[in-house]
Amino acid sequence: MPWNNQGNGNNNQGGSGGPWGSGGGQGPGSRDPKSDFDSFIRKGKDNMGQFLPNFFRGPHAITILLVLALFGWLASGFYRVNTQQEGVVLRFGKWVETTPPGLHYHLPYPIESVLTPEVTRDNRINIGFRSLGDGGNVNRRDIPFESEMITGDENIVDIDFVVFWRIGDAGKYLFNLTDPEETTKVAAEAVMREIVGRVDIQFALTDGREQIQSQAKQQLQALLDEYQAGVIIREVQLLAVDPPLDVIDAFNEVQRARQDKDRLKNEAQAYSNDIIPRARGESAKIIAEAEAYAAQIVNQAEGDASRFTQIYEAYLVNKDVTKERIYIETLEEIMSNVDKIIIDDGASGNGVVPYLPLSEITKSKP
Repeated sequence: MPWNNQGNGNNNQGGSGGPWGSGGGQGPGSRDPKSDFDSFIRKGKDNMGQFLPNFFRGPHAITILLVLALFGWLASGFYRVNTQQEGVVLRFGKWVETTPPGLHYHLPYPIESVLTPEVTRDNRINIGFRSLGDGGNVNRRDIPFESEMITGDENIVDIDFVVFWRIGDAGKYLFNLTDPEETTKVAAEAVMREIVGRVDIQFALTDGREQIQSQAKQQLQALLDEYQAGVIIREVQLLAVDPPLDVIDAFNEVQRARQDKDRLKNEAQAYSNDIIPRARGESAKIIAEAEAYAAQIVNQAEGDASRFTQIYEAYLVNKDVTKERIYIETLEEIMSNVDKIIIDDGASGNGVVPYLPLSEITKSKP
């Protein structure tokens, strides 16, 4: 080895030599590792002392440092809750209080900690479908086992709807349920199935959308309140209510037949509403005319009877005068309706032709 030849050139002086001396002894060129470490520590303290204030170099430096560390630890308990958040304070992992927005204080970690969930953000749960990309409600994939439901008249309807919710109580939301969002989804699906199971398919497809949405929101909120989920239901919105795709053609045929039935029924009802009032009016008119005729005949008969009675009573008083008056009145009544021309005996010598149609001449005069 190269270092074996170092020293005085003699390899027999007290054992094998090394690169720092010969014979393994402690010569003037050897080093002690312990003394080197102590020297390094002293130099580090001296260099650090150059940058510290004087009071940190005294005998109470450690105490001062501990006091400052204590103040820093206590100051770490200050926290701020934003306007869209609520603060949930945990003491050894247990929920102890909920704080509103603003600056607050809790005991430093690990005694207490704080969670700040957002309580003003509206969350959305899609049931019966999943959105694809950025298409929103337009581009979506149907989930049949969620969307297909049985109606009250034992038909199947495919319903896609959305539930909008937000956190109402942050403490209950974080600690009362393991998965509040999944619980809300399952509860909404159960409530919707229960409501659809009470109505007919025609009601669900046409006029019942608003009523179903309102009932679903109320019942879902009541169910989540019973679970103490800390969730507020903002809105339940039906996106699509359709028959299943496998039977949609047949269903559309049935719908068209029902529409034709309703149309013909409405036309018949309109015709009935037109004919019946007119027939009733004609009937009432005939009845009124008959009643008027009956009253006229009865009054006329009563008048004739009364007049005959009066004539008879006058006849009993003076028979000759009464007979003459009756004779004259009878002739007057008969002759008033007969066309007649009376020629005196003295007019025959004036050339009057007996067969001349004097009545027609009389009528032609203005």
